[in-house]
Amino acid sequence: MLTGRALARVLGSFAVGVFIGLVGTGIHRLTQPWGLAGALAIVLVGGALGRAWSGLAGMLAVGLGVAAATGVMGTGGPGGDVIVAAQPIGYVWFAGALVAGLAGVLPRRWFRDDVAPQPESLGDRP
Repeated sequence: MLTGRALARVLGSFAVGVFIGLVGTGIHRLTQPWGLAGALAIVLVGGALGRAWSGLAGMLAVGLGVAAATGVMGTGGPGGDVIVAAQPIGYVWFAGALVAGLAGVLPRRWFRDDVAPQPESLGDRP
């Protein structure tokens, strides 16, 4: 059952993905190849954030948000100019939303909320 809080987290993850897509589209050509590497790293961090917030649905929502923003900004404007050019660096950025899926291979224990039991210290023994 999808509660209101869970839905809000997924929608928040999507909004984070849109923001990352907008920022990443702006910086992916900044200083080649470091701008692209930074943008892809931000997508990976966003995917991990989405997974921490609401599991795999949040990670997917971040990826969809990045893909949506990149797709919209990659279309031609009124004058025919584009922000994401049809060049190899642009193609890599278009596929950059898939990097959010790499958060799915991170260990599950990184995203758990339960507290691990602490071992007893030697001074607490009778």
